[in-house]
Amino acid sequence: MELLFSDIRAALGEVGASLVGGHSEVTSAVTRPVVVGQMLGFSEGGRVLSTAGTRPGDVVLQVGPVPVEGAAVLATEAENLLAGVDPAVIGAAKAATEHPGISIVDAALSAAALGARALHDPTEGGLAAALHEMAAAAGVRLRVDRTQVLWFDPGVALCQALGADPWATLASGALLAAFDPAAARAAAEALHAQGWMVATVAEAEPGSGVVDIDERPIPWPKRDEVSRIFER
Repeated sequence: MELLFSDIRAALGEVGASLVGGHSEVTSAVTRPVVVGQMLGFSEGGRVLSTAGTRPGDVVLQVGPVPVEGAAVLATEAENLLAGVDPAVIGAAKAATEHPGISIVDAALSAAALGARALHDPTEGGLAAALHEMAAAAGVRLRVDRTQVLWFDPGVALCQALGADPWATLASGALLAAFDPAAARAAAEALHAQGWMVATVAEAEPGSGVVDIDERPIPWPKRDEVSRIFER
């Protein structure tokens, strides 16, 4: 318990946040540590960036590859199902929460400072779910260029080995940021200069849903692939 709270305080300290309150229990019904938290903050100057700010004509940048967290979870919790996968690939996936990492705080702060109109962090349901959530929140349709998506190769390899769809696999570690097209290129160059992988993956237009450039729908996942793998 002391180690858990020590780690939490250390992580919060990295972003200048404080731990407030807390309640702990020990019960035989829970077989491993479970932590639930909520982040609260104050806006600077009254400006709040939400998932809903994308406008028709905007372009969507993907910052960081996917699926990073999904790769780490699958490599750690489903290693017994990965016979035949290169051990180096499994090792890279296990280390993914640190390299490339799953925090997008710095990328989000930079994108906001560069003029982003909307931000969203893919998590459960992967990149596909995040694109749908972004489109639905803003009331637009997103047209996606599949060839521009940034993939985390070890994660894709594990998905292929397990019969999982990398589009719908837990994707913490990436950020979607919508920009006015006039500002997008400069923003992408600035983020790249900071060390982030960046690509323009979608454009917003009137309508709803998510399609690729050939008008093929990109389905909204009913569930995350990591959950499906563990329940089969």
